[in-house]
Amino acid sequence: MTSSVVETAQFHKKLISDYDYSLSHSGINGERIAERLTELSKIGLTEQGGSRRISFSPEERQAKELVKRWMKEAGLVIREDGAGNVFGLFKGKQQKPSVLSGSHVDSVPNGGHFDGPLGVLAALEVAQAWKETNYQPDCPFEVVIFTDEEGARFNGGLTGSRAVTGEIEIEQQKQLRDFDGKPFEEVISEDGLTLEGFTQASRDLSEISAFVEVHIEQGKRLEREGLSVGVVTGIAGPSWLNVTFVGEAGHAGNTPMNDRKDALVAASELIGKVEKLPTQVSSSAVATIGKIEALPNGVNVIPGEVRLTVDIRDIHEDTKNSLVDLIVKEAEEIAAAHQITVNITETLNVKPVVVSEEMQEKAAKAIENTLGVQPYYLPSGAGHDAMVLGRYVPMAMLFTQSKDGISHNPKEWSSLNDCVKAVHVLKNFIEQLCDNK
Repeated sequence: MTSSVVETAQFHKKLISDYDYSLSHSGINGERIAERLTELSKIGLTEQGGSRRISFSPEERQAKELVKRWMKEAGLVIREDGAGNVFGLFKGKQQKPSVLSGSHVDSVPNGGHFDGPLGVLAALEVAQAWKETNYQPDCPFEVVIFTDEEGARFNGGLTGSRAVTGEIEIEQQKQLRDFDGKPFEEVISEDGLTLEGFTQASRDLSEISAFVEVHIEQGKRLEREGLSVGVVTGIAGPSWLNVTFVGEAGHAGNTPMNDRKDALVAASELIGKVEKLPTQVSSSAVATIGKIEALPNGVNVIPGEVRLTVDIRDIHEDTKNSLVDLIVKEAEEIAAAHQITVNITETLNVKPVVVSEEMQEKAAKAIENTLGVQPYYLPSGAGHDAMVLGRYVPMAMLFTQSKDGISHNPKEWSSLNDCVKAVHVLKNFIEQLCDNK
């Protein structure tokens, strides 16, 4: 028996080992969800037991084709657009705008098995449950797989959802190179796609009444609260600052301590400040310095230049901008105090998206209806396809508990009980949206 077979067998066994079979009702089948998560986990399985399904790769394509087969079993009408986004339509009683739900099946180079696939399979399970219980909603429902959400190949991401909303700028895409130096056009052609197809993937957004995405939390809040599902209040938009302190390199032995212009000392002061600043502007704001480079990087040389990046996020644009201003002010004051210079450039500024109160209320009602617990609200610090759709149509997200908050890692885990509970909540939510309950 090969190691990959053993890995997937263990994955499935772990999923169902403590499953509460009473959760399989109303057409929703936990065993089916476990089987499908397991089948997807086999595609691009790494030696560490993780997933490697890079966008536009044969593995991402294989995963899409597998889900298409399951869509067909659920009676969905399948369509793939020019950006590789897959839509499975469950027809409604009336010709109305569709409610969409889904996520992605691509992964980071050695990711987990729940980030993305859970959202796709949750939406698909809703459609399957309706088929098995002979239920037809008033409005059409579409299960969607978005292409290249993670962005691991081109250091971008959300490519499929941006194509659907018309945000893709083809000239910019043509300039992209992947980790092997291949141009974007060559990469997508290997997946049977074209630049022209990408431009034609833009959709009439009046055809969409709402988008709902189920996703693992990738954090520890729900686990700490002992809850399976939470209501997302908004999706943080990142701002990235490149900060460069420029001092004066010198000999570590011959330069007195009172006659130094040490760029690293200044940078370290900023690092200490950044940890404390977010709480001054918002309870949902965060800031991270995850990359730093000291030059000339010699053991016996005073650092003359330090380059670092600051990742700043919040679900509210005004408080995010306030945090950016605070960090810039601190960096400038620190540089002045050390008689060195600082150069600051903002390289990324993505607008956050707040989930409307109406959509949050419907999500909360779905949790109360299906789980009988008080709804718990939390922000999303990571970007998702829901962020892109949410700029144009009503949007909501449901988070599922993540064990230890681990994600983008082979150890990523959400229990089958929590996953199935999320499907029940999604089903109730979609029925509210479709039938105006």
